[in-house]
Amino acid sequence: MKNLTNYFLEKKDIIFKDLNEVSPKELNSRKKIGIYCGTSIQKEYVAIFIYNSKSRFIRKNVEDLDQMFETLKTYKEHNFKKKFLLISSPLCSKAKKTLEENKWSVDIDFM
Repeated sequence: MKNLTNYFLEKKDIIFKDLNEVSPKELNSRKKIGIYCGTSIQKEYVAIFIYNSKSRFIRKNVEDLDQMFETLKTYKEHNFKKKFLLISSPLCSKAKKTLEENKWSVDIDFM
């Protein structure tokens, strides 16, 4: 978690007042993904999804990610101002376009 907070401080200028991990099981998912909810010092709610895989991130993964995000919104009972996806695998061009349309901030080669 320290690496995550340092990354956001250096790259995005976001300082977290509160940062909590949510397990995928809490969202009724079996995916291997890191999910974090945080509050910045500007009082903005931030959702962070960390996806580690060797295979390409494709459009089907975007649909699963959007579904998990909607479940997270209802689980935490608030809307998020910002949503980030940090991935370490290659990104499909169609998936990138869909993520941009849905206002996701995507960073590739995280850690």
